[in-house]
Amino acid sequence: MGLFLLRRALLSVPTLLLVSVAVFSMLHTAPGDPAELLLGPFASQEQIARVSAELGLDRPIAVQFVKWFGNVLQGDLGRSYTLRLPVLQEVTRKYGATLLLAVAAVIISSAIGVSAGVVAAVKRGTPTDGFVMVLALVGLSVPVFWLGMILIVLFAVRTPLFPVGGMVTPGDGGLTDHLRHLALPAATLGAANAGYLARFVRSSLIEVLGEDYVRTAVAKGIPRRAVVLKHALRNVMVKVVTVQGVQFGYLLGGAVLTETVFSWPGIGTLMLQAILSRDFPLVQGAVLVVSVSFIVVNALVDLAYGMIDPRVRYG
Repeated sequence: MGLFLLRRALLSVPTLLLVSVAVFSMLHTAPGDPAELLLGPFASQEQIARVSAELGLDRPIAVQFVKWFGNVLQGDLGRSYTLRLPVLQEVTRKYGATLLLAVAAVIISSAIGVSAGVVAAVKRGTPTDGFVMVLALVGLSVPVFWLGMILIVLFAVRTPLFPVGGMVTPGDGGLTDHLRHLALPAATLGAANAGYLARFVRSSLIEVLGEDYVRTAVAKGIPRRAVVLKHALRNVMVKVVTVQGVQFGYLLGGAVLTETVFSWPGIGTLMLQAILSRDFPLVQGAVLVVSVSFIVVNALVDLAYGMIDPRVRYG
């Protein structure tokens, strides 16, 4: 396992380098001057040139990248243009909120998606199967921002069961308050994945239920419920872990719409604001942290295979 982790760590280096080069190049070639945005529309060309020189934006892109990446190797992600704070400090502060939201969304989607998929597979060809698949299709088809606004109208405006937005109520901050703020955005973010997961589990479980060992277990008199849950579903769970692991990585960097709708102070909202203000160090630092998270999550998923299926070995 140690050799496996070392190999994954070495392979992640060129990946992070390519991601950094791509993001750095796109940001620095996009329209919009950070110095001009910082100073406002009435700034003179002399003032803009002076701020650009202070920020190092007057240097060639290659020189800027080498200097930035050299600092990254030393643990310094730079300083935000707009917030005037260390990028690592700000990204870390926002990362916790997004991590909490992503974990809650994956838990919700796993509970609903796996349960619905198992029911649909066992009841294959029945009205129950059709009903579950229709709900799954609806979950896949509904836009995230639209579903979020509908949930706000239904459960925060008309029936004030949950807060409209934010992460905590000023002056409260207890566990119950956090969970109430988390419920709607997590349900919104997990809805589409639950629909996809339900369809995926159904098709995979139907395939496994047709295997010889399953029919043999049933012929031996083992209750069908035990066959489905203890034998067939266990083999499907390796694929489920793969899907959910990849989805979790995407949620860490792709929850922008949900965070915007619910005013959730996460890294997605931070990246959006940084892009609009051309805050290059903040965008680059956030993307790098998300990329590292994605690599770590995929490595943990691979390690989880051995816990689910003892036949898996790490070479």
